[in-house]
Amino acid sequence: MAIKVFTAAFSGISGIMVTVEIDIAKGLPNFNIVGLADVSVKESKERVRAAIINSGYEFPVNRITVNLAPADIKKDGSQFDLPIAIGILMATGQINLCSSETYLFIGELSLSGDIKKVKGALPIILEGSDNNIKNFIVPSGNAKECSIIVQCNIYTFDTLRQIVNFLEYKDMLPYFDSLDSIKDTNDFDYDFEDVIGQESCKRAIEIAAAGGHNLILWGPPGSGKSMLAYRIPSILPSLSYEEALEVTKIYSVSGNLKEEGLVRNRPFRSPHHTSSNISLVGGGNNLTPGEISLAHNGVLFLDEILEFKKGVLEVLRQPLEDRSIKISRANGSVVYPASFMLVGSLNPCPCGYYGSSSKPCNCSDYERNRYISKLSGPLLDRIDIFVYVNSLNFKEITTRTKAESSSAIKKRVDASRKLQKQRFINTKINCNAQMNMKQISEHCKLDKDSTALLEKIYNKYHLSNRAYSRILKISKTISDLNGNETISYADIVEAINYRKFLEESII
Repeated sequence: MAIKVFTAAFSGISGIMVTVEIDIAKGLPNFNIVGLADVSVKESKERVRAAIINSGYEFPVNRITVNLAPADIKKDGSQFDLPIAIGILMATGQINLCSSETYLFIGELSLSGDIKKVKGALPIILEGSDNNIKNFIVPSGNAKECSIIVQCNIYTFDTLRQIVNFLEYKDMLPYFDSLDSIKDTNDFDYDFEDVIGQESCKRAIEIAAAGGHNLILWGPPGSGKSMLAYRIPSILPSLSYEEALEVTKIYSVSGNLKEEGLVRNRPFRSPHHTSSNISLVGGGNNLTPGEISLAHNGVLFLDEILEFKKGVLEVLRQPLEDRSIKISRANGSVVYPASFMLVGSLNPCPCGYYGSSSKPCNCSDYERNRYISKLSGPLLDRIDIFVYVNSLNFKEITTRTKAESSSAIKKRVDASRKLQKQRFINTKINCNAQMNMKQISEHCKLDKDSTALLEKIYNKYHLSNRAYSRILKISKTISDLNGNETISYADIVEAINYRKFLEESII
């Protein structure tokens, strides 16, 4: 009779239930794994054999067949080692367990019988919970990650022998971790109180953080563009439990999850300018998430954005609009969430001093236009706010006036996000930047003077519909920060100023 043991795999950030069926029959010694298993799963045969023997148990000298059902879904990863080993021990009578169907097992086995941490444990636990499984046996290295799901019994172990003893005697309570880990730490290395001057830039960053708007910081070298960008996470609103769970699932399947379990602070990703398309979008043999998905519900910072290859920048266009990315390859396809705030910094020309009051630019118009052309019109159209970061003079640098702290700015951002949360309570969006045309028409009402101003700007600079809608979104965020329900003329004027990029052009 075949023995059944429950486990799970994952595709994207979603779990897939898998039943491990083990049949041991008389015949020449053989160990086969079927069910569309990849190389990493087939290699588990040697790990399972050595782990069982080195843990003090007998490995059957018979014909062993392991089936991973459903057979039409590709299985990869090392999390199948433990359920296969448990199934073999049950089939040979070395574990007396009335029913294995109340448990779900995941874990990689070492040759000595130790249980190692695996990727994707969180979506696996969620999938098992959705299928009415309450008891989960996992590696100790996945303990904090799995304990996020409080309605489940998580049992953590270091060795195969410990698991067998538990299944025999039931002498252990479930792992428990304090729910305090769900709260954000608010522990940041950078604070806006360290930034001297740059008040207009801080205002623009505050608006971007309040509404989730994409932002470009441009100016001469050494003016503080990167310094300002690295402080943006310190003023972003705290992750909700649902947002934190989604981010944690992405980090779990990518293998980037640290020991603290639930991700408590919004992600801040800053890939190098030599990054490839795949590293940004994701993919590869295992269809792993890329930087844009790792920045989900956080910030993707592209420092010196013009040094990135143009083809790499163009792959951002679709995720910026759809807030998700579908990766399709010959071996399958997955969809990863990619709702991130794009922040880029750049010099306006090869020498970096175009428009600077401190040093003259020595670049020709041709060199400058060629340099800036890496940012295509469609990509620029998806940026909400452009802000110039000027170099400080000696008097400004030596000032001893203490700047406003990140915590003070965050309070205003949180108040603005609270208004937006109430506004979009019955929708799937969280901030003004995510509004569609229907929601813009509903929430961005203009008076006669504001409409006339926007019409003049629209016709003069030949704005696209997307640029027009982004001005309205920024205006709504500004009105939220000011505590006003309606958009004022002053809000529109300020929003239009944030659409100026190089040569005072409105884009």
